[in-house]
Amino acid sequence: MAEPLLIPRPEGLYCPSGNFYIDPSRPVARALITHGHADHARAGHGHVLATRQTLEIMAIRYGKDFAGQRQAYEGPLSVGGVDVSFHPAGHVLGSAQIAITHRGQRIVASGDYARVSNPSCAPFEPVPCDTFITEATFALPVFKHPDPADEMAKLMASMRAAPERPHLVGAYALGKAQRVIMLAREAGYDAPIYIHGALQKLCDYHIEQGIPLGDLRPATMNKAEARALREALVIAPPSAFSSPWVQRFADPVISFASGWMQIRARARQRGVELPLVISDHIDWVDLTRTVREVAPSELWITHGREEALMRWAELEGRVARPLHLVGYEEEPE
Repeated sequence: MAEPLLIPRPEGLYCPSGNFYIDPSRPVARALITHGHADHARAGHGHVLATRQTLEIMAIRYGKDFAGQRQAYEGPLSVGGVDVSFHPAGHVLGSAQIAITHRGQRIVASGDYARVSNPSCAPFEPVPCDTFITEATFALPVFKHPDPADEMAKLMASMRAAPERPHLVGAYALGKAQRVIMLAREAGYDAPIYIHGALQKLCDYHIEQGIPLGDLRPATMNKAEARALREALVIAPPSAFSSPWVQRFADPVISFASGWMQIRARARQRGVELPLVISDHIDWVDLTRTVREVAPSELWITHGREEALMRWAELEGRVARPLHLVGYEEEPE
């Protein structure tokens, strides 16, 4: 029997023929990384292959010595005799799917991905394959993400209705924060946007990469300055909302940008007054559409809500397999 091209191990997905891992959760000798979120891109590997932007994002987050060696992907190459290519994932800046091909078999590991318009990164590229490895974060028929522009219109309407209250939006540091800022700019909001200090370096990097975020100002201010802030949009990582930092602002409107805001109970648990259903992950409609487009004979599910997707695949006549990989969730803080 031929050796499998990819096998799940405690460290992550391992390719025996090429002797490398994809998005390993523990330090390994050779890692191929799909994108810079901390649940996929970890420090401590011996050698890392990723897009240039992902490598630069990892250096921002972990320091320049995050790996023994690094290699920027510049086109199809062979790793240990296995053909490897990276393709846009539409998730965050630098994000990519990784296609590996060996002895006539192709597997595509999509990492995290999305099919909605995102000015910060190239759109998702369907890659036909024998096996497609997908996330299942929102893999239930109930999840159909609304148009992000409509969600941003809710925020703009709230700011007009309550100009005396600053609006504080929780958004993950890589990808979501910049997406909220760009959506606000696209909606015509040209006033300064205040950002928590934890977002500064990644926002600066997006600007360096030619992504127009407009006038950004620090939201790390003293209590008197914060309480005087009115009619302002403030972006911060979710962790800041459970810290004393948020108490500096006078009667803020607390908002949170996430696909999970579709679940009202989650919004209430977080004390969110203005939930914004803005996600960088695939929803049910686009997930099933994507599987039909890439047309794999097998579907592997890395993490999330796998039961409904496995049943759907069965009805579609495809083999589906849950990988039960641990350590992959929405961006940790």
